[in-house]
Amino acid sequence: MPQIAQLAETFSSQIFWLLVFFGITFFVVGRGMVPCVMDTMDRRSKQIADDISAAQAARDQADKEEEAWRTRENENRARAQALISEAKAEAAAKSEKKIAAAQKRLDKKLDEADQELAAARDAAMGEIEAVATDAAQDIVAQLAG
Repeated sequence: MPQIAQLAETFSSQIFWLLVFFGITFFVVGRGMVPCVMDTMDRRSKQIADDISAAQAARDQADKEEEAWRTRENENRARAQALISEAKAEAAAKSEKKIAAAQKRLDKKLDEADQELAAARDAAMGEIEAVATDAAQDIVAQLAG
């Protein structure tokens, strides 16, 4: 077979060119491209780590501000409740005073009405006595003839 006979002659040339292309590939890729890619990956990893730490710091700051806000809101709510309670108490006191004054006026009117009723009763009783006296005299006059 002639192909096998040529193998020994072309083998050394193929190995030479194989080594040349692997050498060129090693220096171009291994020495030129790989360090650039690794540097880019390192910068990206560092940027991601920085972004994560900045996000965590922002989150911690937001938590602190939220806690401060909640504290202020609770204090404001307590103050508002105190003002509402104070206003309710003041309104109740004013209402009590108005009710007491109205009750006094009503009691005074009731006393006046009782006095007027008693006077009217006394007047009616006097009139009844007068009418009864007149009626009794008329009855006696008719009976006595």
